Amino acid sequence: MLSRMSMTKSTENYSDNIQRLRDALDKADAVVIGAGAGLSTAAGFTYTGERFQRYFSDFAGKYGFRDMYSGGFYPFAAPEEFWAYWSRYIFINRYVDAPKPIYDDLLSLVKNKDYFAITTNVDHCFQKAGFDKKRLFYTQGDYGLFQCSGPCCQETFDNEDTIRQMMEQQKDMRIPSGLLPVCPHCGRPLTMNLRADDKFVEDEGWHRAAERYENFLRTRRNGRILFLELGVGYNTPGIVKFPFWRMTAENPRAKYACVNYGEASCPEGIADKSIVINADIGEVVSVLLDEADGSDELPLRKVCLRCGSSSCRLRHKK
Repeated sequence: MLSRMSMTKSTENYSDNIQRLRDALDKADAVVIGAGAGLSTAAGFTYTGERFQRYFSDFAGKYGFRDMYSGGFYPFAAPEEFWAYWSRYIFINRYVDAPKPIYDDLLSLVKNKDYFAITTNVDHCFQKAGFDKKRLFYTQGDYGLFQCSGPCCQETFDNEDTIRQMMEQQKDMRIPSGLLPVCPHCGRPLTMNLRADDKFVEDEGWHRAAERYENFLRTRRNGRILFLELGVGYNTPGIVKFPFWRMTAENPRAKYACVNYGEASCPEGIADKSIVINADIGEVVSVLLDEADGSDELPLRKVCLRCGSSSCRLRHKK
């Protein structure tokens, strides 16, 4: 199996890989984007550092949390405190726009292509950027949805109004008891619609999206398809990474591209059909847009994609 083969990392320079990816995008009849946590991290949705301290310094001071993720697993004694934490968590990662326009730039790259996006992210960034809802599949849930904690039904509930009220009315790390969300059918507490165990609710919308994704792949399986993997790690490789490898191997006309800072690689079995770029996703997408726009020089960047230097201050000509 490809997942057990030796792995190949990029040995070419940035410029060559960018050109190869640009060519693959131009020639592709269809593009399948597979997005992981690295894409939203590159967009500025970081769970540590200044952003964590800005919104959770009180919880950090009381419990010693050092990042949002670990705080999400803390067994708060009172549901009012639990939802004070989680309402902030959901609000800043679902209802606040990403600090960097990576998703908007990505849409600019593929909006005139036949595309579909599958993601393990639950922050709704694709749809907020303007991606067609019918070309998206959020496999692991959505911060913007509640579900019954039972669950008593395969139904989800929009949570924006409730989350905003929790944000506005919380005090001393607690929300008013009257805002605690309960299932309208059975009265059990509501929880987040996030895949964490066998209680995850796959509602009607989830199943429709899954069917559209399967139909997209089936009807284009022998075409010139580019599997564009962005920021996908190995927490859940069976959702995006391994299927992308398999479908690339099975289709002689397919290409696989992996862009992931520090974790970019591909199996040796598909190395001749792969483009592996070990760089910041936002930088790569921005350069691809520069190439597409015909700019005669690259703007200043944190990581220079012409020479690979993080300290470069030159404006390299093409």
